[in-house]
Amino acid sequence: MILAHLALSNVRNYHTLDLDPEPGLNLFIGANAQGKSNLLEALSMLGTGKSFRAARDREIVREGVELAVMRGSAVTRSGNVELACSIAQTERGSRKTYTLNGHAVRYARYLGTLRVVTFVPSDLQLVTGPPSLRRGFLNAALAQDRSDYYRALAQYRTALAQKNAVLRAESVDAELLEIYEEQLIESGTTIVLARDHFVRELAVEAARAHGRFAAERERLDVAYAANAPYEAPTGDAVAAGLRAALRAQARTERVRRIALVGPHRDDLVLQLDARPLAAFGSQGQQRTAVLALKVAEYAVMERRADEAPLLLLDDVLSELDAERARAFLAGVGAFEQAFVTSALPIAGPLHPARTWNIRAARIEAVAC
Repeated sequence: MILAHLALSNVRNYHTLDLDPEPGLNLFIGANAQGKSNLLEALSMLGTGKSFRAARDREIVREGVELAVMRGSAVTRSGNVELACSIAQTERGSRKTYTLNGHAVRYARYLGTLRVVTFVPSDLQLVTGPPSLRRGFLNAALAQDRSDYYRALAQYRTALAQKNAVLRAESVDAELLEIYEEQLIESGTTIVLARDHFVRELAVEAARAHGRFAAERERLDVAYAANAPYEAPTGDAVAAGLRAALRAQARTERVRRIALVGPHRDDLVLQLDARPLAAFGSQGQQRTAVLALKVAEYAVMERRADEAPLLLLDDVLSELDAERARAFLAGVGAFEQAFVTSALPIAGPLHPARTWNIRAARIEAVAC
């Protein structure tokens, strides 16, 4: 997949932008607060419909205007596609709309058309942060990869909210609770199986990528820790595991008045040389591991879709030494299309497809 053209209108500090990126590595150089992160945020939103940093959509709309638009033209395996994501400010708040080839579509139909893998500095919290961040990482990847995962996740969240409401009631309705738990088992089984299979593939690719990036011979291990254990990664076994865990925790859930069983309590385990990465890894080791995880996500998504996603890397090099930075960028240069930002020029031999300078939301290609 190649993004041939990007057009922005009133997105963050960009009044207008028309950009024709190259296949391969596109390297964007600029000082802080010039628009580097805003550019990658727009690219990510064009693919996923969601910002990787804004708490509210209205933050993305340029100050003083009511409509922000991100448009792209992409060359995909199945043909050319025109896509757009718009954010309108209304009296009732922000409203997003999505179009594919000029036709308005629902978000579920839009998601996955332009797949993206992002790395931003806050992703370092994947190692040290709470399990919810690691579940979010899995959800974001799998929602782009499989439409049935996105549907199952939406169904699970609805049933979970309903179950929690029953548990918080003055008197628990046992029949209603059983109905919601059956819904949780059905959608939860789809979620757990998808995560299990994805993480198995991810672990292999992450170990391989980490071996290329790490300065020392260190082994990165990635594993899926399901909240409800199961004997095998099959639908029957996962459903049985969820049902058994629900029975075992039924009394505790009623006492605490909250759902304690299911994939909303899962985690992703990261270890370096068989020791917890969060507790024993240095900042450089943690950053290298997260980069390896993102490259692995890219590899798995590419293999599954038979098409490469866009790779978006924001301020990826700031904590890496020169050797790790050059090794990483050398690998990125072989990807179908990557967008990398840096505050400083990269020292040493490096041959990106195109280098761009960003200053005050103006982007200019550097002469070769």
